[in-house]
Amino acid sequence: MSTNTDIVAYVEESEFDVVLNGSEEKVVVVDFTATWCGPCRLVSPLMDQLAEEYKGRAKVVKVDVDRNKPIFKKFGLRSIPAVLIFKDGILAETIVGVSPYEDFSNAVQKLV
Repeated sequence: MSTNTDIVAYVEESEFDVVLNGSEEKVVVVDFTATWCGPCRLVSPLMDQLAEEYKGRAKVVKVDVDRNKPIFKKFGLRSIPAVLIFKDGILAETIVGVSPYEDFSNAVQKLV
């Protein structure tokens, strides 16, 4: 992976499909973020918490939208933070904006 912050790794566009389909975990949580985004900084520790709680059952990664615009556009996203949750490589849930930890946790729990 490219660069790591705490627990959650950043992935680039070139790695995205491999992460979605090649991960041993069936559930992949993707946090679309940017360094300049204030609300994204509120979601970031929640993603770390999610990664810890679901270690071995769900993979949590981040995508920097400034460096990976095609992926951002591919999913029709218009604003960040946006958290997409995939199961077996298929988009299962989208959470846009700052949400409580329970929203992310409950969405993952339904899929693991």
